[in-house]
Amino acid sequence: VYHAITRHLTLKQVVSTAQFGDLIEFSYPIGYAHWGVYDGDGYVIHFGVAGEHENVYFKTKIRRQLLSEINVPKGARVSVSNNKHELEPSPVHEIRIRRDALLGKEFTYKLLTQNCEHFATFVRSGKAICNQVTILILLNSNQLQRERN
Repeated sequence: VYHAITRHLTLKQVVSTAQFGDLIEFSYPIGYAHWGVYDGDGYVIHFGVAGEHENVYFKTKIRRQLLSEINVPKGARVSVSNNKHELEPSPVHEIRIRRDALLGKEFTYKLLTQNCEHFATFVRSGKAICNQVTILILLNSNQLQRERN
């Protein structure tokens, strides 16, 4: 299940090269990314909106959607990004157990502890990691230090 493609690909290339359990990263032009887990046959498991009139930043639902149907901003790039977290992937049967346990569940979105990147890394490796939040905290900490000096 270890697949280390990090270059940005077309959706067709992702579908033809991704393997079950790969981390799929949608890099947004505004500087952050949406994450999901490749589920085979062109499908991705990810944090989606809970309902038609919901906002993903309040309530989310773990959804299985075709990669081509995931709503992303114009200019977003998609890639298989398994090597950004330095985590060993779990065996396929463990990934399936975590996926099945979470699929269809609703969660309150929590930027620091329960977001799409936490979800994707947890399903793949059993460890919920979010590099985006770590970087954000470090940047804010550095900014506060500069303002104090």
